[in-house]
Amino acid sequence: MTPPRPVTLTVTHRFKASAERVFDAWLDPAKARHWLFVTRPNTPLARAEVDARVGGCFCFADLREGEEVEHRGVFLELDRPRRLVLTLSVPKYSANVDRVTVEIAPQDTGCVLTLTHELGPEGEPWRERTIQGWAQLLDLLGTWLDTAPHG
Repeated sequence: MTPPRPVTLTVTHRFKASAERVFDAWLDPAKARHWLFVTRPNTPLARAEVDARVGGCFCFADLREGEEVEHRGVFLELDRPRRLVLTLSVPKYSANVDRVTVEIAPQDTGCVLTLTHELGPEGEPWRERTIQGWAQLLDLLGTWLDTAPHG
């Protein structure tokens, strides 16, 4: 278990999709590459690799100015469809490793996702930008879920 980090931020998003569909969109590389860490609209990631088990690693690579920027981590907890916890780092920009907890609660015909991102003390200047980034990615996930075929 990774110790709590001093900078914590939370983002909440409501989805029309089931908790199962939202949960699976994090772990299926064919789905995740359309929204997770995507920085350019309508441009899937260059690479998405996921070993979806506790202790398994993931790597999502976005292409920026011809160079791959990797988002790497390890799954710490997986409890489908309600919770996943992972470490997160972007080695190109920092050696820091953050912790992200995703909790998904069924609600009416959809679900509510609450994401908690824990950063080290060096993360404080990045708080607002990180909140905005997650909010944009979760919006993108919602749009993708609304238009993608079920399955």
